[in-house]
Formats: sequence, structure tokens, C-alpha cells
Amino acid sequence: MLVPVVILTLLGLMLGLMLGYAARVFAVEGNEVAAEIAAMMPGTNCGQCGLAGCGAAADALVAGAAPATVCPGGGAPLAQAIAAKLGLTLDLGGLADQGPKIAEVQEDICIGCARCLKGCPTDAIVGASKQIHGVLHQACTGCGACVTECPTGAIGLRPLPQTLQDWNWASPSFA
Repeated sequence: MLVPVVILTLLGLMLGLMLGYAARVFAVEGNEVAAEIAAMMPGTNCGQCGLAGCGAAADALVAGAAPATVCPGGGAPLAQAIAAKLGLTLDLGGLADQGPKIAEVQEDICIGCARCLKGCPTDAIVGASKQIHGVLHQACTGCGACVTECPTGAIGLRPLPQTLQDWNWASPSFA
């Protein structure tokens, strides 16, 4: 009984050392600027920008193939931060920042087809096939992927309700 345990331990140690050595020898250097921009993005990989996730959007920004307003989920603050980081000029005229939104399911229309479950990149929709679905508001990023997947139109985006934790008094205008 002791011999198989020792053999498996030595085999595991040897394979682990080989994998560690291979990771150092075949390491791929990444672009530091693209990694910093990807860290600034929401990280939900929702695909609203038309690219394959936040990493691909960051690579496109660094390469100059995408504008600073590429991420609709990040809104104007993210576009301004990206433009400042890359030294780009920013035109926010075409970017309509309507504030944060979350998905909401109208239960009287939902047929329980479960297509929205597959479309949600953050798994914010709960439910099962042939059951009415709901949305976990803490996990929803308001990307709208579930809205396009719903065949009955039971899912819509609504503004995020303000609570005492995130409510800000509007600044007075002295005009």
C-alpha cells in the first residue's frame, strides 16, 4: 500500500515541476496597457461592443481599431478614463448616458422558454424551463443581452432605483 502512494507522490511532484518549468519557458508577454484598460472595464464580457469580451475590446483600443466609447456598459465615465489613459480626443455627443439600468421580467408575459438564461453573461437571471424567471438585481449589469433573447418581450431595462446609499443631491444651477 505504501509503494503506490510513494509512486503517485513522486509522479505528481515530477509532473508539477515539468509544468512549472514549461510555464516559465513558454510564457507569453502581454501588453501592459491593454491589461490596464481591461481592468478598468466592467469585466462582464457582455459583447455589447461587438467584440469577444473586455479583453478583446482593450486590445482593439490599444491598436486604435476602436473608439474610446466602445463599451456601452461603462458609459461616459469609462470613456473619459480610457481617453485620458490613451491620450485620445473624446466626443461624447453620440454617447447617450442614461444612467445605470437593470433588467426586469414582466411575469404575466413570461412563458418560461429559458432563452434569457443562456443570453445573460453574468447569470443574473434565475429560473428554469417552463417557469417564470426573475432577475438578481445585485448581479445584473444592464447589458441588455437578455432583452434581445426574449421572444415575447417580457424582459425590459428600467433605471436602477435610487437608495440612500447611492443617492446624490443635484447641484444647484446659478444661472
